[in-house]
Amino acid sequence: MTERKIMPDRAAEGSAFVGRVQELTRVRYLLPGTRLLTLTGVGGVGKTRLALQVASTLGARFPAGVRIVDLAMVQDGHLLETTVAAALGVRDTGRQSLPALVDHLADKRLLLVLDNCEHLLPECAELAARLLSGAPRLRILTTSRQALGVGGEQVLVVPPLAVPPAGTAAQEILRSEAVRLFAERAVQARPGFTVDEATAPAVAGLCRRLDGLPLAIELAAARLRTMPLTELAGELDRRFDLLTGPDTAVLPRHRTLYATIDWSFGLCTPAEQRLWTRMAVFPGGADLDDAEAVCSGNGIEPEDILDLISGLVDKSVLISVHGGGRSRYRMLESLRAYGRERLAPGDEPALHRRYRDHYRRLAEHNRIDLLVPDQFDRYRAALAEIPNLRLALDLCLRRHDPSGLRIAISLWAAWLLAGAVHEGRHWLERSIDLARPTDGDRVMALWVDVLFAAYQQDLETARQRADECGAAAEGCGDEAAFAFFLQARGVVALADGDTGQGFALLEDARARHRAREDLDAVAVNLYYAASFGVAARSPGQAAALGEELLALAEAHQAQIFEAYALITLGYSAWWQGDLNLTGARMRQAATKLTEISDRWGLIQCLEALAWTACAQGQHDRAARLLGAASRLWRAFDIPPLGLQVFTRSHQDCDARARRELGGRAFTAAYDSGARLSLEAAVSYAISS
Repeated sequence: MTERKIMPDRAAEGSAFVGRVQELTRVRYLLPGTRLLTLTGVGGVGKTRLALQVASTLGARFPAGVRIVDLAMVQDGHLLETTVAAALGVRDTGRQSLPALVDHLADKRLLLVLDNCEHLLPECAELAARLLSGAPRLRILTTSRQALGVGGEQVLVVPPLAVPPAGTAAQEILRSEAVRLFAERAVQARPGFTVDEATAPAVAGLCRRLDGLPLAIELAAARLRTMPLTELAGELDRRFDLLTGPDTAVLPRHRTLYATIDWSFGLCTPAEQRLWTRMAVFPGGADLDDAEAVCSGNGIEPEDILDLISGLVDKSVLISVHGGGRSRYRMLESLRAYGRERLAPGDEPALHRRYRDHYRRLAEHNRIDLLVPDQFDRYRAALAEIPNLRLALDLCLRRHDPSGLRIAISLWAAWLLAGAVHEGRHWLERSIDLARPTDGDRVMALWVDVLFAAYQQDLETARQRADECGAAAEGCGDEAAFAFFLQARGVVALADGDTGQGFALLEDARARHRAREDLDAVAVNLYYAASFGVAARSPGQAAALGEELLALAEAHQAQIFEAYALITLGYSAWWQGDLNLTGARMRQAATKLTEISDRWGLIQCLEALAWTACAQGQHDRAARLLGAASRLWRAFDIPPLGLQVFTRSHQDCDARARRELGGRAFTAAYDSGARLSLEAAVSYAISS
């Protein structure tokens, strides 16, 4: 008989997708005829891997693309909408993200994958129903341990991988999906390992013992690094015999997965076990510095962390992801849940304290409302840690710990730039009351909440928060606190349309910031004063403030402040009739903001560049830019602060370009612009 071997699909990459031919075929059949398809099954059965494979293979069917949202990192149902909005590039400035999401998706043929819904089942069901109702071309694929229960939902139960029955001939064993998965993962643990006629029966028996569960198979295959196949099978049998109990309420496959994870845990060294339980605290994964800061102590030295992580990676407990010159380590949800369960009660308080302190320091270190040369890097670092920062905030709230307010304050500008104003207010407003009434942090938080409420056009709350800010500042008796209170009152006055008082209050606050040599606060103040100056159609005043901000930002190489100063100067030049300067300033700003894909600023650049093109007789270009801007604009539930006054410029540009080109040519150019990706639209906008 000719020997046959099973070769891994992509051994070098270590993440080949194996089998599932029937399930993929079934999804291809179901998806065109249903709006909502849910993949269900027990933990560790491979629902996420199947969903990702579906997204990869069927993505071409959806002109608007595929968006995947991992909900395992979202523990608070109030943040579901904002998390999905962020994944779709929808800027969340309103109190509710749902209307903006529906509007954004209304005309798009898009596949939205919501992964790991089971812990947010009611919220996911409501969100899916609302999105499908308002977006007729949308398809949603979810993974969950149980169905969402939404009308029209199709449910596909993801079974374990097929295993060969006892007594199956070797040739047939080699065709089994479970055996193929074992072979693919085993060769990563032990290079040169093959499943052939000699080893096939033992591998088949092991896969049967693991009920064909992919996660269990992968954990078992990883042990070949340290033990031969025959010993592996014997160890697994002995461990399962110890763990099998009389509890008939637990499904056999749940017991199988738990037993496999428990067996894998038992084969780790005591130090690896301890690190496993501590690394399970990170919902968003961790790099080496995070792990050393949070997980060391009480039996684990910082210098031992790297070796222990390597051991857990070798055992498939941790997944190593490389990017940006660093490695990040994450854990599958089933393994995280087990790790949290096994955390020693005596470890928890210290672990959570270290976690809180680490992420407070990280948030403070990555503030972007400061005149620093690494603003872009700080912004990217803060966004990458949002799932972990959410947990830190939640831990503080659960323990009535005022440290959470410091984290929330440190993130305010990142939330604003990311379009997560709703989330920012969610954490701020829950944390404010934990601070002492006369605490300076409380004053700062109230000032930010005033600003966020103004962005959301919630002026009643803005006024109320400004009053609270004043009372807190008076109690502090602190000049810095009083300056921020004046700033809060100034924003409220300007949002109410009282420009005289508003500008006077901002100027008073700015003078006090200067007297204290707080240039960071001066820069923030200058931006809002210049923005409101543009909104009030006081271009000379706005230009003077913008130039002052630009000089300050350039002196400190603060890229974000530079970009937004350029935007205010571009609008000031527009109102002063200087088309060349308008275009130059907006192109400069757009070039900077593409580095962080800041849609908040880029849409303003595209809009103004459309007006200048139209005024210079480039009507086709103007129509394309209007189309590109409109695609982004539809993702916003309200326009950027103060831009309501630009409605007339937009309408004049649209009418003139339409008149000069003719309806058909205008529509063709406009639609062409609307089809551009963000990167392509910006590239076109800044080209000469």
